[in-house]
Parts: sequence; C-alpha cells; structure tokens
Amino acid sequence: MTDETLPRPTRDREIASTQDGIDITRGYTGPLLVPADRILRTRGGGDLSIYEQVLSEPQVHTTFQQRRLAVVNREWAVEPASDRRADKKAAEFIRAQLQRVGFDARTDRMLYGVFYGYAVAEMLYGVENGQIVWNAIKVRNRRRFRFTPDGALRLLTVSNMLEGIELPKEKFWHFATGADHDDEPYGVGLGHWCYWPTLFKRNGIKFWLNFVEKFAQPTGVGEYDSGATEPEKSKLLAAVRAIQTDSGIIIPKGMVVRLMEAARSGTADYKTLHDTMEETIAKVVLGQVASTQGQAGKLGEEQLQSDVRAELVKADADLVCESLNLGPIRWLTHWNFADADPPRVYRVLDDPEDMTARATRDKAVFDMGFRPSLRYVQDTYGGEWTEAQATPPEGVLPPQESEFAAGDEEPDPQAERLAEEATLPWSDVLDAVHAMVERADSLPALREALLSAYGELPLQRLSEVIAMAAAAAELRGAFDLHQESARG
Repeated sequence: MTDETLPRPTRDREIASTQDGIDITRGYTGPLLVPADRILRTRGGGDLSIYEQVLSEPQVHTTFQQRRLAVVNREWAVEPASDRRADKKAAEFIRAQLQRVGFDARTDRMLYGVFYGYAVAEMLYGVENGQIVWNAIKVRNRRRFRFTPDGALRLLTVSNMLEGIELPKEKFWHFATGADHDDEPYGVGLGHWCYWPTLFKRNGIKFWLNFVEKFAQPTGVGEYDSGATEPEKSKLLAAVRAIQTDSGIIIPKGMVVRLMEAARSGTADYKTLHDTMEETIAKVVLGQVASTQGQAGKLGEEQLQSDVRAELVKADADLVCESLNLGPIRWLTHWNFADADPPRVYRVLDDPEDMTARATRDKAVFDMGFRPSLRYVQDTYGGEWTEAQATPPEGVLPPQESEFAAGDEEPDPQAERLAEEATLPWSDVLDAVHAMVERADSLPALREALLSAYGELPLQRLSEVIAMAAAAAELRGAFDLHQESARG
C-alpha cells in the first residue's frame, strides 16, 4: 500500500482513552482517577501527606532545595515569536506581567511538582487600560485537586469529596511529570523514589541509637528468689529502674542487682546503612553525590557529575516554562493581542563566555599582525567604541606636524585607487582569519590553523591588485624619467 492509498482519518477521537472503564490497568474507574503510584496507594492511602513526611527528611530537603534553587537562580527571558511589531509588543507585555507576579517565586513553588508528581496554580486576572492582566499567580496545595478520567482538573471541597467541582480551563495552570505514559495525570514524583531510602535511614537511626545506648548505659538486671512476693518484685524493679537516673540506690538485703552489658563492640553496620541511604537519596534527586558529600572525583568524573546536574536543571526549567507557554502565556496573548503569536518564556542556562580569555586570545592575534574590525569589537565586548589614534614614540612628532608632512601636496590618485581596489580582497582575507579565530579553542591551535591555511587564504585577487599597482608604478616612474630627460 502506497502513501497515496492510505485512508484519511474521518474523525479525531481517542480510542485508547481512560474513560468508560476501558483501561484494563485501572479496573473500575469512578468519577475521579486514583493515582497509579503503588507506594502512594498502598502505604499512603492515596494522600500525598506521606511524601510530605519524606520531604521533611534533612537529606531530601537539602538536595531538593539545591535542585530548585539551581533553576530559580538562572535569569529568565521572553523571546518574541518573530520580528513583527505585534509579536514584539506581546513579548513586552508578557515580560511586564511576569515581573508583576514575581516569576522566580512562582517557579520555585511550581517546582515542587517535580517532587510530588504534579503542581497546580490558580491565575487571578484583572483589567487595566482595557487589557486583561495577571493580578497574581497562586500555587495551590496539590492535595486539594484530583483528575477525571478524561484528564480534567477537579477541586475537592468539603461538600463534594466524591466528584469535586468543575474548574474553568483557562483559570488553572498545572503540569505533571515523572510518569512513563500520558494516562497518568498525577505523574510520579521524586517522593516515590525517595520513600524507601528515607524509611530505611530513619529506622536505621532508631536502631543505631538503641545500640549506642546499650554501650553508654548497660541494662540493669535484678534477681529475686522464687518465693518473692509481688511487693518485693516491685521494689526490686524500682531499684533497677533507678539505676538509669540516679547515681546511687539502696536495695533490701538479699536482693541482687547487676548490669548486663552488650557482648559485642564496634559500630556495627548502622553508619554504613545511613551513609548508603543518603547517597541513594542524593543520586535520586541530583543524579550524583559529589555536591552533597564533598567527594573529590577522579579525572573527568567531576565534569560528568556537573553535566548530569546541569541536564536536570535544564529539564526542570523547560518543564515549568513549557507548561507556562502552552497555557497561561497563550491565553493571555490571545485575549490581548489577537493578531500576534505567543512569545516564548525560557531560562538562560548557558554560562556566559569568559571575556578575559577572549581578550587574551584577541591580543595574541593582534600581536601576530591582525587587527580586528570596529564592528567585531562592538559585537564582542559591547558598549560604544571608536578607533584609537596611534601614539608615536617619544621624541617623534605626529605625521601632521612632521617636516615631511609640510606643504599642501595633493593626494596621490594612484595610491587612492590602490587602496580602493584592495579593500574588498583584503576584507576577504580578514574574514577568513576571523573565522579561524572563532573556531580555535587555544592559541597553539590558532597558530597551527593560520600556518596550515596560509596557502588557502583568498590572496589571489589581492595579489592581482598589488601586481597591477606595481606595474602602474613602474610605468609612471619610466614616464617621469622620460619627461625629465626631455626637459634636460
């Protein structure tokens, strides 16, 4: 069957949807979907409060804070869809709105969706100067929201806990992440993966403290005769318990109290368990452990760990910005600028160029005999620049004051013609050299590139101009000599 004979779809509808109970992975589907997260369902009863307890663990809190702040600390920008005037005006308007609502703080709160699986924010609108604006963006507690089988967001209320109340689409901004398919609107957050390491760490610490206590304070043991009465047993037990708090005790004659100490020594494996679980949490949240454990990596390992963390930061930034662009940015642009395409909001994640290294390389190229153009300097270093006048050596007069420059001699037309004819060929040579400078990653590499490419530089046209100028100069010299001989 060729492409021409393929049948065209007549209706755009979902076939493998999660509605009407046809999703065999969920069984019976009620008015609201239940999260597919097995830990959340079996150990948390479907309530995200279980992951709030996980986030209260210091290692989880610290590592996730690093991940969030790495995104928020980056500058954000708004890029117009094109150079059209309408698109630029829309971009300026969106930029002002993001500054108005505090986009960094909104981003920080929405990033908690990475930990819990999804995040929800409510858009609060107003009208100013005939335009719809954002008065505020409030990130809501995700535990208050559920999803219907068709993916619509619902708000649970005291009077409607079963189905929730329906919400307007353009009123709420939300996203989900971490799931491996689109049938899970709740996503799967980092809390799912941090649950067991956190549980093992906390239980390990509890047993570790019991273990340490046995060495610091041995257990008191009291012995009584088989015919001891209950009051006598109670007195003995009270004496044993007093050992834990009192420096001295008294017991009736005939009673025996001794201390039972732990039979083994050392620290057991509790610290190993503790450190292993902390490393596991760091790997889950940050993709590496160096930034939390202070470990010095091997050759290339530190760069690899930095690259992994940078990829996570980029993914988190793209997640928030993309969901914002597809939702609130598109809505607000459509309402206020019907003839404009929505701008793109993004985080600037590329590290700025080391201008000191660039200046050092440019100076080295200048010392080799190549001078950069004024436009290159302005584009590279910014600001307003003018070409500096060359300063003559001490004791030498500037050309305009030198005796050789005296008089009112007319400029040489032949020299001006040579300069004019050589402008374009010489520009081609400089462009080729600038291209090699941009591609070089070090000064030795640039030197090798210039030496190896010398024969390939576009010098043919420049050589022709110089040859014609030399021939013209020779003919002019011969003519001047003939004229002088004729006069003599």
